[in-house]
Amino acid sequence: MSLRLFKILWVIARHRLDTLIPMERLPLWLRTLLWFSPLRLMAVGKRSRGERLRLALEALGPIFIKFGQMLSTRRDLLPDDIANELRRLQDQVPPFPAELAAARVEKELEMSLEVAFAEFEKEPLASASIAQVHAARLHTGEEVVVKIIRPGIDRIMRQDMTLMYQVAKLFAKVPEARRLRPVEVIRDYESTLFDELDLYKEAANTSQLKRNFKDSPLMFVPTIYWPFTRRHVMVQERIRGIPVADIDALMAKGANLKKLAERGVEIFFTQVFRDNFFHADMHPGNIFVNCDNPEDPQYIAIDCGIVGSLTREDQDYLARNLLAFFHQDYYEVAALHIESGWVGENTRANEFAAAIRTVCEPILEKPLKDISFGQVLLGLFQTARRFNMEVQPQLVLLQKTLLNIEGLGRQLYPELDLWSTAKPYLEQWMKERAGVSGLWESLKRQAPELSHQLPELPVLAHQALTRMEIEHRQRHQQVDAIHHMQRHMARQGKRHYRLRIGVLLVAIALAWQPLSGWASAQEWPVLAAAGLGLLLLLWQ
Repeated sequence: MSLRLFKILWVIARHRLDTLIPMERLPLWLRTLLWFSPLRLMAVGKRSRGERLRLALEALGPIFIKFGQMLSTRRDLLPDDIANELRRLQDQVPPFPAELAAARVEKELEMSLEVAFAEFEKEPLASASIAQVHAARLHTGEEVVVKIIRPGIDRIMRQDMTLMYQVAKLFAKVPEARRLRPVEVIRDYESTLFDELDLYKEAANTSQLKRNFKDSPLMFVPTIYWPFTRRHVMVQERIRGIPVADIDALMAKGANLKKLAERGVEIFFTQVFRDNFFHADMHPGNIFVNCDNPEDPQYIAIDCGIVGSLTREDQDYLARNLLAFFHQDYYEVAALHIESGWVGENTRANEFAAAIRTVCEPILEKPLKDISFGQVLLGLFQTARRFNMEVQPQLVLLQKTLLNIEGLGRQLYPELDLWSTAKPYLEQWMKERAGVSGLWESLKRQAPELSHQLPELPVLAHQALTRMEIEHRQRHQQVDAIHHMQRHMARQGKRHYRLRIGVLLVAIALAWQPLSGWASAQEWPVLAAAGLGLLLLLWQ
């Protein structure tokens, strides 16, 4: 672990990533520390800052590459030169040798390449952080792609995750950072990240997503060839499309970018609310466009290694929150947060609503090009710190997907009104969920279980009545026992009171003559104090 940490520090130093830090925003003591840092003795070199950052992320491995992939979609947060370089992380990561790829395929399939495929191209089509893809053709004639996991990648990822856990535990000791629940967030990220190493899971996710969008004009998902799919090798249908980030090519084809951007939003909400199964790695490297009909463009989704789903409670909570935002009902947003337990139970709804209004009011009813969710998240973070709001790990994937969707929409059609596009869909979903049709669907889902339980209802009712009777009898016994204890304590109190009086009277009688002489010689204040003392001795 210490070697891995040393490597990370060395990569940061070798590529002089300290030059990317905005010095003017740092505290004076930190600026002074960096100014006298030994890093300044190393040459920056002729490479641009974006290229140095990209090369550093590539050298550090898949976890850092995925972070760079997400950043590449946030042109509102990054300068264009850095964003353009980070885009190359999506499918232009240096490949591993073709010999290793061929050996891994033959080992996983337990057959030679000639037996498995009629053709297999040694040069990879694309190379990403965790796997690379080769074109091939089956003996039955279908054109396919073969996805192969990088050899040894799981060991590097485990080292990085161990390091991230240690950093998260340090953060968890800081009071202001504890509410972000860093350990839980890292644990959730770890489970989704390691799912990508099992191509059986990705193949199953792809098949599920294909069923959800069967014959849909919105999105196409390629077919999986299960006889040639293993844990580290997956074979699927080869797709032909234009990368969604290639705006020039889409415009040259005459694609309706406005419709394409709106369909991206619709696909996201369909996955989250209709199917409760969403592609959670929708960076531009995984999305293509079918422009056979330019006025009716269709998305093509690949790389379904990371998917997400929500509980019914989280679905309802999210939809109600978004609708409250759309209607600018900030009190409802505050009430939902308090009801869910995401903020302190002593939080006053009106104060929380006022804080949310301050952050969100400036962004509503604006086109997407004028909305920076980065700034919104920063404002909400500051609000959360004030009201002790905690990060919800189960929503981290959804937040990541929202960032990807925003970046995608910003590239395709900056004038897109995200709110007016999403609002009708959510309103219809809530109407179906809470209306008569939603109730009927819920009854149909529960019908098998209810039909199984109906014959047992008399027995269950008898058992419930018996338990109620036993509990009622036990409560009466407990009440009687309490009353008995109270009476016993009262008798004990009276007995102790009489004992004190008896002891005091005997003492006075035995000492009466000395006391009478002493009393005749005292002033009245002394006698009053003595009398008060006797009263206190007799006090119950």
